[in-house]
Parts: sequence; C-alpha cells; structure tokens
Amino acid sequence: MEELLYEQESYKIRGAVFAIYKEYRNYHKEKIYHNSLYYDLLKLGFKVEKEKRINVVRDGRLIGSYVPDLIVDNKIIIELKCKPMILISDRKQFWTYLKGSSYHLGFLINFGAEDGVEIERKIFTKNSA
Repeated sequence: MEELLYEQESYKIRGAVFAIYKEYRNYHKEKIYHNSLYYDLLKLGFKVEKEKRINVVRDGRLIGSYVPDLIVDNKIIIELKCKPMILISDRKQFWTYLKGSSYHLGFLINFGAEDGVEIERKIFTKNSA
C-alpha cells in the first residue's frame, strides 16, 4: 500500500479545520478562520507562516509570485476561502499556484459552504502536471 504524502500532518490539519468549523460554523469572515487556523496549527507544534511570498519560476526565470494564506512546515500550502461554494476558477487558480511552486501538497479549504466545511487536498508531482 502506498504511503500518503505527509499523512500525519494532513490528519492534524484536517482535525484543526473541523474543530474551527464546529465552533464557528460558516458565520464569520475569512480572516477569522485564517487567524484561528494559524494559531491552532502553532499549538499543534507546526511551523506556520502567514502570507509568505512564493516565487513562480519558469525556465529558471522569476515570472511572478504568489502569496498563499498559510505555509505549514515549509512543505504544505493552505489556501482559505469563505464563500457559498468553491468555484472552478478557485480550483484552477489553486492548482496553478501549487504547480508553479516548489511545494507538492496543498489544501484548498472553504469555511463558507452551507452544508459544512469543504477541504480539497491536492498533490502535485511531475506526473500530475
């Protein structure tokens, strides 16, 4: 059986997300969830960076940058939303950011859905391009 990329980290991140949603539901602005997840992940022992600029490189040249909401342990991107649903454009944007970075795992998390928190876990490898 193939091992899940960053399995323990993923489990803890998802647990923190569900705990925040259980407490706040979908009633708050994105910044409330952003700050809550940041502090909860710190309490879990992660190194967490807020809005760290990530360079996007093509053919060895800097072509722009991306500023995800959170970077966990310098290996996992987290992008947060607070809207009725994740749109195709959100997914495309997130995939482009993940693909253009040096990170292989990312979470697209939406706290605004009426029927519960949405968590999409995406892995990027050269084979998934």
